[in-house]
Amino acid sequence: MAEICSTLAAMIAHLRGSILKLHPGEIHVDVHGVGYAVTVPLDVWDTLEGAAEHMLWISTYVREDRFALFGFADRTGRTLFEEFLKKQGVGPRLALELCAVPRTMLLQAIHEQDDRILTAVKGIGKKTAEKLLIDLTAMLEKDPDLFGATTDASIGSVRGDFDADAIAALKSLGYDHQTILLTLKDVPSDLASTEERVAAALRSL
Repeated sequence: MAEICSTLAAMIAHLRGSILKLHPGEIHVDVHGVGYAVTVPLDVWDTLEGAAEHMLWISTYVREDRFALFGFADRTGRTLFEEFLKKQGVGPRLALELCAVPRTMLLQAIHEQDDRILTAVKGIGKKTAEKLLIDLTAMLEKDPDLFGATTDASIGSVRGDFDADAIAALKSLGYDHQTILLTLKDVPSDLASTEERVAAALRSL
């Protein structure tokens, strides 16, 4: 059985088919009449159109008691997920949460060595965030392409969207991480302070 699972894992590189959206993060991909249950990051789930055809890059997770498919919008997303899984204490659920964080935001955390950006992610406490920050830094040094653009200008251009203090304030009010990120991205870019960004975000929630 283990050999069969390993063979299937190696065979499924991507799936192209029509999408049936279930509850957030869960979809079925219909490939010529065969439905595959696939789990995707919430940001990917939000962009998928029900009944439309999409291609997803697949990572197959095989354990003695579990065989699961995880889907990503691009090959880099799949690679990042698999890199996260190699880190101690990171399972599929947490790896998916991390993959839903914009890569520019991860870059910001690395360049500023700011673990508050990571503690805003569900399931990550202070100690885990500190360890992940070290891991992320090593991943960036090894393969910068995993995170996309790496210039200071590109990081600075989104600093307002991903204000760590604003994220922490909204999290303390009970909002989930994905809702916070989506809301802050729509906040006017000319707002200079954290207080103004939080107030604008609350008006739209």
